[in-house]
Amino acid sequence: MAEKPTLKVLLAGPRGFCAGVDRAIKIVEEALKRYGAPVYVRHEIVHNRFVVESLEKLGAVFVEELDEIPDDGQPVVFSAHGVPKSIPAEAERRRMFFLDATCPLVSKVHREAEHHFARDRHIFLIGHAGHPEVIGTMGQLPAGAITLVEDEDQARSVAAPAGKALSFITQTTLSVDDTAEIVNILRHRFPEISAPAKEDICYATTNRQAAVKEIAPRVQMMIVVGAPNSSNSLRLVEVASRSGCEKAVMVQRGRELDLDLVNGYASVGVTAGASAPELLVEEVLARLRERFDLDIEEIVVAEEKVIFKLPAALAATPAA
Repeated sequence: MAEKPTLKVLLAGPRGFCAGVDRAIKIVEEALKRYGAPVYVRHEIVHNRFVVESLEKLGAVFVEELDEIPDDGQPVVFSAHGVPKSIPAEAERRRMFFLDATCPLVSKVHREAEHHFARDRHIFLIGHAGHPEVIGTMGQLPAGAITLVEDEDQARSVAAPAGKALSFITQTTLSVDDTAEIVNILRHRFPEISAPAKEDICYATTNRQAAVKEIAPRVQMMIVVGAPNSSNSLRLVEVASRSGCEKAVMVQRGRELDLDLVNGYASVGVTAGASAPELLVEEVLARLRERFDLDIEEIVVAEEKVIFKLPAALAATPAA
């Protein structure tokens, strides 16, 4: 039997689950333990099919809107991406028992938006149209209070309401570099614009992109474990391509990786978006071992020790 070629694998650290994703999944799991199935979840709790399907097996039922949920008294969980204010208002009107799994760092952006609005500032939101987080953030305020800015071209052309002070906020899962360029354009056009007190792009997004930037110039191919509807995973592919990597691909599961794409390469990088569990990274490594002897080195650019508490309704000890 012929010897397998050696493949150098640089494993990005940090990678995979962030504290917000971990908290959201635990909220669904704990609700199922305490209240039994079904537990309804509005929208994918996080953007990862493996996670969603794993929770479905435990008794979670995923819906897109509250009108799909019967009035049976079972818990309803709002996803980590956040929801417009109209959603909890509707849940309260129907007297639903709901649990909000919105990432605390997304909630921080919601509070910033309210802060600017209370000071009569018009808000530019840097983000991607149609993403649940953007829909949720824009839904914190009345229509017209926020203008979405998706890219540099829009930053150059967006109109400011006459006589209004201005501010900007951002989606938490954007490209750090792209966002910096958009912010520079807005600041150049509107020197008095108010900025967030602390950057809105979350620590996990920033750290995962930094790890990819460190690894990408040292490998021929970058494999990102993530989902095509995951903003932070898509940004990792883009960052790898821009940082000197010859090829960057995304896979959701190890079995999806076409090993012929790796043939001829001596080195690859492997990372995972913030909603992808480590188990899926292990799947990718197992897939690579089918054809290669792996020499794995982990490149760690930051240590993450952030932990977010569960909602009070779940953190309390249940009654005996």
